[in-house]
Amino acid sequence: MRFLKYVRRNAYAAVGAGLLMWTSPVLAASPESTDPIKIALFDWTSVNINAKILGGVLEKLGYTVEYPTADYLSSLTTGLTNGDLTLGMEFWDTTAGEAMKASDATKQTERLGKLGPKAKEEWWYPLYMKEKCPSLPDWHALLDPKCAEAFSTPDTAPKGRYLGGPVTWEGFDDERVAALKLPFTVIHAGTDGAMFAELDSAYQRKAPIMLWIYSPHWAPAKYQGEWVQFPEYEPPCYTDPKWGVNPDAKYDCGKPHGEIWKYSWAGMKDKWPTAYKVAKAYTIDTAELNKMSGQVDLDGKSIDDVAAAWIADHEATWQAWAK
Repeated sequence: MRFLKYVRRNAYAAVGAGLLMWTSPVLAASPESTDPIKIALFDWTSVNINAKILGGVLEKLGYTVEYPTADYLSSLTTGLTNGDLTLGMEFWDTTAGEAMKASDATKQTERLGKLGPKAKEEWWYPLYMKEKCPSLPDWHALLDPKCAEAFSTPDTAPKGRYLGGPVTWEGFDDERVAALKLPFTVIHAGTDGAMFAELDSAYQRKAPIMLWIYSPHWAPAKYQGEWVQFPEYEPPCYTDPKWGVNPDAKYDCGKPHGEIWKYSWAGMKDKWPTAYKVAKAYTIDTAELNKMSGQVDLDGKSIDDVAAAWIADHEATWQAWAK
């Protein structure tokens, strides 16, 4: 009798396990090709976090993944078009607009959709500065000499000081100051790191600072502040002096902003259809991406560890992408 109960009990367990296997999604199916899927790495943190998250998910689905380092803009017009790269996770409307148009024209790449976060780059100030300039974030507040002087340093007083990015970033800040007749002096940081080191120093002392900050980035996650609200960018602002509040000057508007796009080599959908489907479905929350970038740049965690933690915490999400 004991033997019969043992057999019956284990038979039920075996049937239950079989049903569980039958109803659970198959996440480790054989990949359509064993060739490596190559996801580009660029020279900023957030894009490489996204690359490692998606790559880690694809590896769990049985794919082989490689991570070649690539040039941001030429990856669109060369690497992805000829198949040397399979995926690129962040192409910003603010900086890659023309390269994306050129890439689209080749018909050898595909926009896989929006990443999720909006690309934004603009003048930014800590919230504590509103005590001295309460009409912010409206850009008209900066026309007030008292407000401008609140952002001054001994080298610029009585004009305010604006810390722009490295000159290679362009951005037309000097032209914007002239076009909008802002009583500010533009100072360009030597490097990205130097700019954010100066922000950290000023923030700790509650010293005046106005600077270029972009998102997604860890800075908006660490510091409380706001972007100045300039006249909304439109393409004629940069080409037609008659456009905007100053009929005699271009650049009388804010910086362009827009979407961040994912791209693939056009042959991906046929060679790795399930991986292609996952890449199209992949999105990330802005606040979450900023937080993860801070964990890498501020807390010293590795990108691999941060990506692995996201994958472990969001298993239901990426399993749904693979169905």
